[in-house]
Amino acid sequence: MKIFNTLTRQKDEFVPIKEGEVKIYACGPTVYNFIHIGNARPLCVFDVLRRYFEWRGYKVTYVSNFTDIDDKLIRRANEEKTTVPEIAKRYIEEFWVDAKGLNVLPATINPKATDNIDKIIEIIEKLVEKGYAYTAGGDVYYRARKFSEYGKLSHQPLEDLEAGARIETGDIKEDPMDFCLWKGAKEGEPFWESPFGKGRPGWHIECSAMACRYLGDTIDIHCGGLDLIFPHHENEIAQSEAANGVEFAHYWMHNGFINVDNHKMSKSKGNFFTVRDVAEKYGYEPIRYLMISSQYRGPINYSIDIIEQGKNALDRLYTCRDNIDFALKSAEEGGIAPDFCKQRKEEFILAMDDDLNTADALAAVFNLVRDINTEIQNGAKAETLKACADTFDELTGVLGLVYNRKTAALDSEIEELIEKRTAARKNKDFKTADEIRDKLKEMGIILEDTPQGVKWTRA
Repeated sequence: MKIFNTLTRQKDEFVPIKEGEVKIYACGPTVYNFIHIGNARPLCVFDVLRRYFEWRGYKVTYVSNFTDIDDKLIRRANEEKTTVPEIAKRYIEEFWVDAKGLNVLPATINPKATDNIDKIIEIIEKLVEKGYAYTAGGDVYYRARKFSEYGKLSHQPLEDLEAGARIETGDIKEDPMDFCLWKGAKEGEPFWESPFGKGRPGWHIECSAMACRYLGDTIDIHCGGLDLIFPHHENEIAQSEAANGVEFAHYWMHNGFINVDNHKMSKSKGNFFTVRDVAEKYGYEPIRYLMISSQYRGPINYSIDIIEQGKNALDRLYTCRDNIDFALKSAEEGGIAPDFCKQRKEEFILAMDDDLNTADALAAVFNLVRDINTEIQNGAKAETLKACADTFDELTGVLGLVYNRKTAALDSEIEELIEKRTAARKNKDFKTADEIRDKLKEMGIILEDTPQGVKWTRA
């Protein structure tokens, strides 16, 4: 498998630290609100990455954190006259509602920043001892210039990064480029005891601590959105590698942005949507489909038309899978796995091995759908259909799609009406058959007469 590595700016062959195992850290949400559709993209994309590695036989340790102490949480708690832990608890619970709706697997570990204060303090102490950090006015800052490779992820020279930095009025940093590791306690804010005084961690140090604790000093893949490259991931590298003396992550994967109707999403423009908002109108699965329908590094556009297109594409997948089950009911015994199952699986793997190209992987799935539909029309036998179902389930499962299939049970009244209609048609009593069909339609049952028998769906 080749991965486009932000660090090297090229597709690198993936070679795990330990054969057969993959350690992945994905930056999770700051839990002060519902997640928005921009948050949904890394959630879905890197869930597919994890699923793919597992499908290929790797043991994956996948860590995705919750930032549960931050200026935004403090501000929200003050606005609602409640506590930061209460805000965090509420929105972690809401996160799980959306994650489940998007069919995102729980991480191996979903750590919270506040559960790792001891590790955060330990790393800051190391940095102070090594001269990479200093205390000033109750805060602790990192000396960015002391880390000779600062800027290696964002591929910007220090001079360019410095041009965008500034010292605020009353700032006590030695240098505009320095960033905060520990914030001294302020009136009314949560705090923890530390060797540097009462305070709370800065944002960047949280992820370094959790990645190190749960995955080790060096990890295989670190991932997140493009907006995290600088300063968040750049700072993670600087503090982690200075503290531990080894490379922090071998591969860095970053997903592209989401536009809304071809405009950048922002609250000020009024085009800001939460996952919950969109799901209430269109369901969760079309959102997941949108997030993986394009290659992850490029931008994607959210619009009602595109969501509708996704719903139509999903309908094709569900219809194909239902058709297999329906055909199996009357299929003759025998048959073999068709060659196209192997071919489409190879196409799927080729796409996914090319920097997780889910767009081409989906194309392989829809080629499979076309093949299966043709096979059913030609009267496929049972073993052939079972092989088709297995391949379909395998590939859609890696993408995390077609997860809302329901085996709807007909109640006895409906079963009886379908049997009566079938008997009426057999006796050429088409008037009665049509009347029963209309009655079933009123009950929300749509019938389709096929060569294999009567197929029904709920409207």
